[in-house]
Amino acid sequence: MDEASSEFVVRVYGFFKEGNAMRKGIVMEFMRGGSIQSLQKDLSGPPPSALAFRLAHQVALAINFLHLKGLMHQDLKPSNVLLNDDLNAKLADFGLSRVSTSTFNNKDKMTGEIGGSYKYMPPEAFEVSYKPVRAFDIYSYGILLWSIVTGEEPYPGKDYSLVELKIPKGDRPQDICQKEVEGLKELVGLMKSCWVNEPSERPAAKECCKVTESLFSRHETGISDAVHYVKKRLDSQTNNQHSNTPVAFSCPFQPPEESKLHDEADHAGFENPLRSFQQLQLKTDVDPVTVSLEKMNDTDKAKFVDTKRAALIQSVSEVLAIAEELGSMVHGETYSLIEVKQTSQERMRVLYQRTFRSGGVIVKAAFYDALKKHHPNLVEDLGR
Repeated sequence: MDEASSEFVVRVYGFFKEGNAMRKGIVMEFMRGGSIQSLQKDLSGPPPSALAFRLAHQVALAINFLHLKGLMHQDLKPSNVLLNDDLNAKLADFGLSRVSTSTFNNKDKMTGEIGGSYKYMPPEAFEVSYKPVRAFDIYSYGILLWSIVTGEEPYPGKDYSLVELKIPKGDRPQDICQKEVEGLKELVGLMKSCWVNEPSERPAAKECCKVTESLFSRHETGISDAVHYVKKRLDSQTNNQHSNTPVAFSCPFQPPEESKLHDEADHAGFENPLRSFQQLQLKTDVDPVTVSLEKMNDTDKAKFVDTKRAALIQSVSEVLAIAEELGSMVHGETYSLIEVKQTSQERMRVLYQRTFRSGGVIVKAAFYDALKKHHPNLVEDLGR
């Protein structure tokens, strides 16, 4: 992993696996400042603007470094951007999903697997035949910028199937007010250019760095006060009685010029509330399917399979054994197609696209039971 060593990428010392290789992990440098996600939770919203611009720039530098090395991250999100004592950002979890599915389970290169958390995945990544390219990371970076500025998780409460349906149609997180803070308009422009539907139209990481460097330079003199304010607030564990508060992105959301969510079915999709940044509360990462694994009914099991799709595609290795246990639920043609696939990820995608889509709750529940038998630790980890 020396080739992935950078000032803005968390240092990786090695890999480990436990038992029968069902539990795998990475040994990396310790980052005392937590992550952007934990910072958002502690601040109940976004960081001061100077710090936000620095975080945006440092993440862009990290992405550019990886891309220059011919590597891709494929799982950019607030929890994977770690912070040191001075709240400098480093990209983490680089290659974790590829290690767990590639290094230990097959001979594919680490950069050849599709990773990602579904709310940060580009529209093209939801296709069965998708092969990841650098534009994957650029799209994720755009969504990450939105999260940094707002202090929120995109599409709160929306499950995989709804995001998979809406994102390719052009739906994105709510618009952001562009008043008061210098450079915010340009940052929002970069954000939107990163998350366009067409991968070839997204900027390269190098171009992102040029924009973020210019924006951060305008706020660099305020970084010391911003860091001091945040550290003082974290130390005190209080959310008020702070003087000389640095400027934050404290203006309301602008509603989109024309909402795409008109009919009744769409109103069950992505919300577009008008709220102040000062009123934003970080959505806790509570999963509706995280219930007692011992008391799950078939509907709960099916919901688990749907909601955990991205993680299951990356982590399930005993696909053929599970398909055999499902028996006639997996049509002969589908089983033959699974057999010829080279990787576990490709085999899992066939199950999702064919067997699960046509079989409904009963098949998904049966898959869950087989999964619990072959991958008990994975089910336990995902159910937490």
